[in-house]
Amino acid sequence: MADKIVIFDTTLRDGEQSPGASMTREEKLHIARQLERLKVDVIEAGFAASSNGDFEAVKAIAAVIRDSTVCSLARANDRDISRAAEALKGAASSRVHTFIATSALHMEKKLRMTPEQVYEQARLAVRFARNLTADVEFSPEDGYRSDPDFLCRVLEAVIDEGASTINIPDTVGYAVPELYGNFIRNLRERIPNSGKAIWSVHCHNDLGMAVANSLAGVMQGGARQIECTINGLGERAGNCSLEEVVMALKTRRDYFGFEVGIDARHIVPASRLVAQTTGFVVQPNKAVVGANAFAHASGIHQDGVLKARDTYEIMRAEDVGWSANKIVLGKLSGRNAFKQRLLELGITLESEAEVNAGFARFKELADRKSDIFDEDIIALVMDESVTAEHEHYRLLALSQRSEMGERPHAKVAFAAGDAELHGESDGNGPVDASLKAIESKLQTGAEMLLYSVNAITSGSTESQGEVTVRLQQGGRVVNGVGADPDIIVASAKAYLSALNKLQSKHERVAAQG
Repeated sequence: MADKIVIFDTTLRDGEQSPGASMTREEKLHIARQLERLKVDVIEAGFAASSNGDFEAVKAIAAVIRDSTVCSLARANDRDISRAAEALKGAASSRVHTFIATSALHMEKKLRMTPEQVYEQARLAVRFARNLTADVEFSPEDGYRSDPDFLCRVLEAVIDEGASTINIPDTVGYAVPELYGNFIRNLRERIPNSGKAIWSVHCHNDLGMAVANSLAGVMQGGARQIECTINGLGERAGNCSLEEVVMALKTRRDYFGFEVGIDARHIVPASRLVAQTTGFVVQPNKAVVGANAFAHASGIHQDGVLKARDTYEIMRAEDVGWSANKIVLGKLSGRNAFKQRLLELGITLESEAEVNAGFARFKELADRKSDIFDEDIIALVMDESVTAEHEHYRLLALSQRSEMGERPHAKVAFAAGDAELHGESDGNGPVDASLKAIESKLQTGAEMLLYSVNAITSGSTESQGEVTVRLQQGGRVVNGVGADPDIIVASAKAYLSALNKLQSKHERVAAQG
């Protein structure tokens, strides 16, 4: 393992803890399949004990993923660990990841446990997990802010009990690279049996140093596993970004000297899929996957790139999945071409019926928009096929009138289960009127926390608009995403998508770590 860095992706678990990023079982399956194509070593599929929904999602992912290890998080107790092991039964390769807080602050204020109680619980939890699976990871939550003497004692004990991976989380993003790397190195040097486990880093981005800290944990600390998420998704400021840390290792192999098994050509499709599933838009200047990551506006830069790409590009856009030819299909394209493009984009539909339904929506869009881009196809599939059969609310029709000097007015028809509802309302603008027309019939009282519009493709007024709506009700925060060439229609779709998630009985219990 000395020359290989294990990539542990926690998009489906820690990434999902972003407010509003909760995903359905089907959405998780789509992303898990893309992570497998990406050749992620370990996929943390969820926290099986947190809810029946998460248990079923972990179980479903374990049943279909064959080339990656599937992992479930579990608190350091028998119930959580048993639930995780049960969900993972169908996996070709599985791991239970158990954790307990070890910092004085967390033990006293959150757990209300003594250090001795935490020590015993950690040791017994790993022993119990080891009896259920051969692959056990242990994390001391808030490990970086823990007392090193106490941490050494705990980690030595859990390695003795069979933990094969030891993860040192910077749970609150407090670390800086040199200190974090030295912290892990000192632990490994002080713990007699440290060589029996692979050491891992899990860094949050509160100070913008998650990637730098993770690489320091590898280079200085001797860690050989990096825990990360697609697009750096995660609660607060997010997690270490998979695309950034992987491409740092690949691009600067001259310095780092490690192998990484990721197939980088699938990075951009994975980024798009996660962004469109969660509604968390990727900023244009985001490294590797941002729309401007390989754009050159300066005349001097453009001239240099035209003469020799490596004058201003340290990696090739196509190597991470950017397509040189963005236009892929049009109104004359057939079903087989559509199906083939889905495969190239890393999208697998469950049945021929879903392929047919997706193709029908594609043809409908092609009649309204002359050029269909990769982003359009992903939006079509993610917007409807993943969740359509489970939707309670569906947009049927929308008409609106907006003239300068007149108050906008909208009429909306939508399905609510088997019923068809019709609402109309005035508003401050056509979007406001349309959403108020929906609310006039449902009266949910949900508070809107975010309304965001993003062009799915660039360079044309024909571009589909992608709208994200974030709603809060009764302590739950959800995102809804809708896409359509008509931004008003996209807004109504996004609003109903968010209401579908609020209407769902699926409850989530946030994990820690």
